Amino acid sequence: MIETSAADTPRLTGRGAARRSELFEELVALLVSEGFSQLTLDDLAARLHCSKRTLYGLAGSKEQLVRAAVVHFFRRATVRVESVLAAESDPAERLAAYLRAVSAELAPVSGEFFDDVAAFEPAAEVYERNTRAAAGRVQQLIEEAVTAGVFREVHVTFAADVIASVMVRIQRRQVAAATGLADAAAYEQLAELLLHGLRKG
Repeated sequence: MIETSAADTPRLTGRGAARRSELFEELVALLVSEGFSQLTLDDLAARLHCSKRTLYGLAGSKEQLVRAAVVHFFRRATVRVESVLAAESDPAERLAAYLRAVSAELAPVSGEFFDDVAAFEPAAEVYERNTRAAAGRVQQLIEEAVTAGVFREVHVTFAADVIASVMVRIQRRQVAAATGLADAAAYEQLAELLLHGLRKG
């Protein structure tokens, strides 16, 4: 789960909160589908059918809006991934369920969005923080499966470090550059490799 602070969240309380919340959801959907580097505040206001003043009611600048949107995207994705994980009890399948749920959350996201996130340091930091948290979750899931006897005895910390390295390469768009795989597809491939490599006989 990514950590957030008051600065991570736009002003969605008080008078008109419902409309601001709806507008912010529309903003997140727009950025996720198209990216944000080429969009000015004027563009965003036009696309969202609101005034720039309304956008400034959410955050003080385009950069703050973008960062808040990225935080929101990953926070929401984390909640849904954890919900999928909670529904799976088999130790081996929990790891697969987790990585595939991550893949499912990333699948609708445009390459433009991920490229823009990688190029914009405040957003890249959010993605990297989320990736570190996900890597830690993967280590926990491997430990669970080894303890339950469904995964081979492996050096869990080393395995988790290797997996984390791949996840960071995905986050930094290095896997996409090297293989042409979208982030979601890369997580799906990682899940397959792990299950075949770790599961006993």
